[in-house]
Amino acid sequence: MIALDSNDILLETGSNELNLIEFFIDERDPGSGEIVRDFFGVNVAKVLEVIESPGLEAGKSAVDPCFMGTIPLRGQVLPVLDLGVWLGVDRVRVEHEVILVTEFNGMVTGFLVSGVTMIHRVSWSEVKPPNHYVASLQSNCITGLADIGDRFTLMLDLEKILAEINPEAQNIQVADNTERVGAGFKALVADDSTTLRSVIRQHLEAAGYAVTTANDGFEALETILRLHNEGNPVDILVSDIEMPRMDGYSLTKTVKQHPELNTPVILFSSLIRDDQRHKGLSVGADDQISKPEFSTLASRGESLIKAYRGERALEETT
Repeated sequence: MIALDSNDILLETGSNELNLIEFFIDERDPGSGEIVRDFFGVNVAKVLEVIESPGLEAGKSAVDPCFMGTIPLRGQVLPVLDLGVWLGVDRVRVEHEVILVTEFNGMVTGFLVSGVTMIHRVSWSEVKPPNHYVASLQSNCITGLADIGDRFTLMLDLEKILAEINPEAQNIQVADNTERVGAGFKALVADDSTTLRSVIRQHLEAAGYAVTTANDGFEALETILRLHNEGNPVDILVSDIEMPRMDGYSLTKTVKQHPELNTPVILFSSLIRDDQRHKGLSVGADDQISKPEFSTLASRGESLIKAYRGERALEETT
């Protein structure tokens, strides 16, 4: 068993760096029959620990083919998913398979893989968005390619996997009676997930916001500066944390330190947990909301905008 602490390898929040845990799945090549090793990675902040698999076998009545059942883990029941099955990989069974125990979106889940290599420190600027071929794969769960020197590691969107297996838990529907609390306000949404950008946009537009979107933190920074220079500044920035090129912490820190910008920032991410909130506070985030809590996003944004406008009005009269 390997217990993981995201503070084991200290990172300065806002440095645009990432601790990436790399793991692999061994599969049999359908043409040659040879064993091929595929490398994947996720943010170590999502991984609580790595444990050896007790040799689970998928049940015939499983709700999903990748569901391997549950195992007890320190007083709780841990559901385990076979990542190879979900990816459509013909995984070769090995003697010492491992389970990545993860926590995000308020859920603790185990992912069965062939093994783990190590934790890499990489810059988000070295994480490239997936090319058109990778993005078009059936699973469509690759968020980026991390350059770790001698190879590229595919970064997985574990949230997408859980959302497809258990869509009822995501609470993404826009309420019919949504209040127009954002009428007259302009929001900029930064998220590398096409699906989540669309869902966030729907929720904010239903509340009356005029919404502009960006694919990552770098694009968001360019957009917020351009709109400011054009005299059409955004009233609030809603940003994911994990994004290629520039992450949400670095984006927030840059916006907050800019002498001409006075923009409230909401970090909206699956990484928002009680033990991680200090990171957002350290870069100046005004609010932090855990995905997929969409219901309060619009109203909390309105409160921040009004508070900022009140502060500006007070400054102008003193």
